[in-house]
Amino acid sequence: MSILIDQHTRLLIQGITGTEGSFHGQQMQEYGTNVVAGVTPGKGGQQALGVPVYNSVQEAVESTEANATVVFVPPAFAAGAVIEAIEAEIGLIICITEGIPTKDMVMVNAALEKSETRMVGPNCPGLISPGKCKIGIMPGFIHKPGSIGVISRSGTLTYEAVHQLCQAGFGQSTSLGIGGDPIIGTTFIDALKLFANDDETNGVVLIGEIGGTAEEEAADWVVLNNFDKPIVAFIAGATAPPGRRMGHAGAIIAGGKGTAEDKKSALTAAGIHVVDSPAGIGSTMKEIIS
Repeated sequence: MSILIDQHTRLLIQGITGTEGSFHGQQMQEYGTNVVAGVTPGKGGQQALGVPVYNSVQEAVESTEANATVVFVPPAFAAGAVIEAIEAEIGLIICITEGIPTKDMVMVNAALEKSETRMVGPNCPGLISPGKCKIGIMPGFIHKPGSIGVISRSGTLTYEAVHQLCQAGFGQSTSLGIGGDPIIGTTFIDALKLFANDDETNGVVLIGEIGGTAEEEAADWVVLNNFDKPIVAFIAGATAPPGRRMGHAGAIIAGGKGTAEDKKSALTAAGIHVVDSPAGIGSTMKEIIS
């Protein structure tokens, strides 16, 4: 099994007729992902990437039995697109869109809490179970099947972690970009719960960054739940000046909390192997597992 996606995933693309949706949709198809339909309001009845386009998610789900959707919709309309997918009772939403207003995400999270739907993102690269399914914008060719799960707040550092793992001889069970915004659907803890129950995952790489308390909360969860698979962690932004946003909307140190040192200390205290450079991810995992 994989977490969240596999070769049986039936994917819907919201925004399939846009530049991003069509480009990355084609990349996902070429990887082998089963794209069954697209949604662009007002363009129902057309075709894109060889699949039918529908006016609504509900219509697409009823016609194609799609069980996952990826959102390539501009920020002003993305929350509405996500809520539409939640109301259509689709099981998994991957929201790639960057720049969704925080107040919109508050509404999205309220809708998610009342549903059975899981969302990954927003402002994320998506996820991939190598050799099975890729949903998002990550380059498929850098991944290879294996037993290490990757959870990351950063897009590009996800790719670096994967590269380091492959260099050390490790493939990935699933690589998951959770996004760097202050309000996200799937957290580090949510992902760790999934990897804890995944027989194909023997170790985890956790890529965090300054700002917020998600990494500290994950460290507490690891201890309280006796998570027994080895974890290698890296925290980005150690040299960032306090009080300044660094890249992601969530990467800001405020009120003396969320510093790299806070996070490293909490993770180390939980028995997690913290590296000071992404270059040490693969070699450290090799030392632990071999």
